[in-house]
Amino acid sequence: MSRLETKFAALRAENKAGFVAFITAGDPDYDTSLKVLKGLPSQGVDIIELGMPFTDPSADGPAIDRAAQRALAGGMSLKKTLDMVRAFREDNNETPIVLMGYFNPVFAYGIERFATDASNAGVDGLIIVDLPPEEDEELRIPANEAGIDVIRLATPTSDNKRLPKVLEGASGFVYYVAVAGVTGGKSATEGDIESAITHIRQHTNLPVAVGFGIKTPEQAAVMAKYADGVVVGSAIVSMIEDGIGDNGALKTDLVDDVLNFVKTLANGAHSGRNG
Repeated sequence: MSRLETKFAALRAENKAGFVAFITAGDPDYDTSLKVLKGLPSQGVDIIELGMPFTDPSADGPAIDRAAQRALAGGMSLKKTLDMVRAFREDNNETPIVLMGYFNPVFAYGIERFATDASNAGVDGLIIVDLPPEEDEELRIPANEAGIDVIRLATPTSDNKRLPKVLEGASGFVYYVAVAGVTGGKSATEGDIESAITHIRQHTNLPVAVGFGIKTPEQAAVMAKYADGVVVGSAIVSMIEDGIGDNGALKTDLVDDVLNFVKTLANGAHSGRNG
């Protein structure tokens, strides 16, 4: 089985939802970002989403947009993002890593070359937010051949007509975007989540992870009652930003603060089904 399949199978056996943490590769700089990345599993993170910095992250809110710009200003690139995954795999061959971002950098890198290099680096999945299912074969086929899952996004507007198309060819898990709009916005209600996941599960056996608008351990616990995975991104990225002083210097406890916050989120997600 793939790392994603193995992870979700283990979570099911424990009757737990997984915790998925998002950070932007290279934010606030390569070395600090790598320290955070390497520290995530020990804080309870089951799956890592690593953002590929892009100049125009149209689906992301201000926090992740600023993170991408900081990373790019520091010289981050798609090649360095893969280098970061490779460095992570030197110590950890178990935690799944999903690259999340936009198609333009992948296209510029070269699709088949990217699929090969990503697989060799240790990438398990891709979420390309601006590549619709009808147009993703040019990436999905070489990625799948390289052993990489292409994860699809379902939204509150994915009805019975649209959802089968979204799920056709999907693998790894389904990422349910809980609210309309960009990352870091409002949160969905518990009733909305329960209804949406029930609807998605009528069309697929893939695990369903929920993201967008989840900012606290309490919210993570609520989502974990229904979802197979709970995704937090903007709140973590904002914590990284809080560790940058007014003069641009990094606070000495930035990494520890971020990882401690991540642990509270992971604990929330893992405790969601206890009741």
